Amino acid sequence: MADQATRQLRVWRGDAAGGGLADYTVPVHEGEVVLDVLHRLQATQANDLAIRWNCKAGKCGSCSAEINGRPKLLCMTRLSALPRRPVTITPLRTYPGIRDLVTDVSANYGWALHVPSFSPPEDLKPGGYRMDQADIDRSQEFRQCIECWLCQDVCHVIRDHDDNKPTYAGPRYFIRHAELDMHPLDTGDRRQALREEHGLGLCNITKCCTEVCPAGIKITDNAIIPMKERSADQRYDPLGRVLRSWRHREGRPPAG
Repeated sequence: MADQATRQLRVWRGDAAGGGLADYTVPVHEGEVVLDVLHRLQATQANDLAIRWNCKAGKCGSCSAEINGRPKLLCMTRLSALPRRPVTITPLRTYPGIRDLVTDVSANYGWALHVPSFSPPEDLKPGGYRMDQADIDRSQEFRQCIECWLCQDVCHVIRDHDDNKPTYAGPRYFIRHAELDMHPLDTGDRRQALREEHGLGLCNITKCCTEVCPAGIKITDNAIIPMKERSADQRYDPLGRVLRSWRHREGRPPAG
């Protein structure tokens, strides 16, 4: 009988006070993902291992962690896709640790409260507007976000600079702003808030957020860069400033 296949795991164990990597040897089976093996480890060797997970289908975003130093979903990372060396599994580095692989991501929900809600025209009646398919597709891409926080975790503006965390909303909320700002029915103007309160100017478009997004959202190209352009046009475009001044004197609503 062939020997049972095994993999070497190095799993971070600890809490907010500190911790370190613990080494384990765990049986594995063909086709398994990292979360499968962590569940087996939890059931057989480390009953007190803390892991956050829910759907195991890449749709809830709960099982975010760092695998060999790269932010990934535990449930969507196959062991067969990883190098044969020991697999290192650590919590999201950007967020405070709670216990083992579970981190405190509540700061993100605080930022969610600062995103102005959808604001349709006051005179719009149900069924009174039909969106073009291009507008639907644009918004739908941003709505694919599962709030796994991998983009927030990998963003060096947050990851490497603690002083930015209170003033920088991050990629997840830039796409939320973009979704609303690009909606043909939304009457709000979020450009000034993005520039002055949410730190959009700090993003230097390295595209690392796009690279780790499990939903395949083109965060940088389709959300951040367009919003940077819109924000810059509003503040620095001389013709736009003249037109806005003229419209203000005439008592007309500002142009978008």
